[in-house]
Amino acid sequence: MSNYADLKLFIGGEWRDTPEHIAVVNPATEEELGRLPRARVSDLKDALSAAEAGLGIWRRTSPRTRADTILRAAGIMRANQEEIAQSITAEHGKPLAQARLEVIRGAEFFEWDAGEAMRVYGRVIPSAPGTKISVHHHPIGVVAAFSPWNFPMSQPARKIAGALASGCSIILKAAEETPAGAIHIVRAFEEAGLPAGVLNLVFGIPSEISEFLIPHPAVRLVALTGSTTVGRHLTSLAAKHDTRVLMELGGHAPVIVCEDVDVQKAAISGAVRKMRNAGQVCTSPTRFFVHESIFDEFAEAFAKRAAQTVVGNGVDAGVEMGPTANERRIPVLSALVEDAISKGAQLRTGGKRHGDKGYFFEPTVLTNAPNTAQIMQEEPFGPIAIINPVRNLDDAIAQANSVPYGLAGYGFTNRADYIDRMIDEVEVGNFSINTLEASLPETPFGGVKSSGYGREGGTEGLESYLTIKNVWYATDGT
Repeated sequence: MSNYADLKLFIGGEWRDTPEHIAVVNPATEEELGRLPRARVSDLKDALSAAEAGLGIWRRTSPRTRADTILRAAGIMRANQEEIAQSITAEHGKPLAQARLEVIRGAEFFEWDAGEAMRVYGRVIPSAPGTKISVHHHPIGVVAAFSPWNFPMSQPARKIAGALASGCSIILKAAEETPAGAIHIVRAFEEAGLPAGVLNLVFGIPSEISEFLIPHPAVRLVALTGSTTVGRHLTSLAAKHDTRVLMELGGHAPVIVCEDVDVQKAAISGAVRKMRNAGQVCTSPTRFFVHESIFDEFAEAFAKRAAQTVVGNGVDAGVEMGPTANERRIPVLSALVEDAISKGAQLRTGGKRHGDKGYFFEPTVLTNAPNTAQIMQEEPFGPIAIINPVRNLDDAIAQANSVPYGLAGYGFTNRADYIDRMIDEVEVGNFSINTLEASLPETPFGGVKSSGYGREGGTEGLESYLTIKNVWYATDGT
């Protein structure tokens, strides 16, 4: 691809190459897009030094100036939407229309947090005569952030936006499979005039980078969007050094479909959303618990629409679903389907690799999967939906809460009593009713149980990047 991003590290305000490289591959064509520099220990040392120097500048920069810089960068991203989207589709495979929307969503994260930079309020606490007590917020310090491959633009944006709006500096380790989104973000901030060292970008072997950065005393926050397994490892490593963590981890989103809904509408919307981003979304609706009285109609309509999904290269017109992001996903998804079938699940459609070129997997629907099936306990992170019948709402809520994950959940009903119960009883950090949207820049996003700690977005989104200082001032000077 001639206009694919120029792959470099960004450290201390300068782009750099290294002797060792990692191939970046188009998952739809299996063709190499470019060679990504792999950070060495010397590069990581430089990034830490640069981030410490950048923090000294940025934390003393006024909130208004920080906000203005962030907004300029967001405007540059919007102006370069098509170029960025083309790069994302090339490296990730998602349809170009979805990549364009992701660029805008990334810009919106920056725009929201730019506003929040102006609203980091302290407070004055009423006190006795001769004393003044106040609460102040300060940037936590250098942030070591890790973003995943499934959303190359919007996931790095969440981490960078929160850090910069709070006055922190940041070292971002973005995904090696999909580096272009983060590179375009950094280029926008470079053009917007962000001081050198405030934003640094590295790539390489994830374990080497995390094990070097996290123990360093300058790093005061570890922010990750990733799997629960990786999250636990990084949290354990951070805990050894008393370093705070912000973890947005895996999910296995339940969808409760009650007997009073428009069955066709709910089924079709569920099938369309399940296949978005090839199911590679931490909030993807996956475990559908459908009232037994409408189960057959729902499952038939869902499977029919899923089978009609147009699968192909994301740059082609009319494509609804691209490939999975890498080749290693294909055997994992195949094994999950085979295990479920061996334990009694019925395959309604799909179930295997699509075509013989590219990392495509068929839109897949399983029904009546027992809880002993691996896919009922493990997030497939692919285009697979499971639809099971339930007797009543009690049964549905129990099934929804039966896994250790709690990132997002969904409910379809028009009954107020059902809505109240689901809001109160479904154990997730984000719950949506009669829609499969999970978050916006202005809403807090994060999980419960094994799905993480802390929140990104909303008025709560900067909390992890700030420390709180209580100040007690005796006015008489004694």
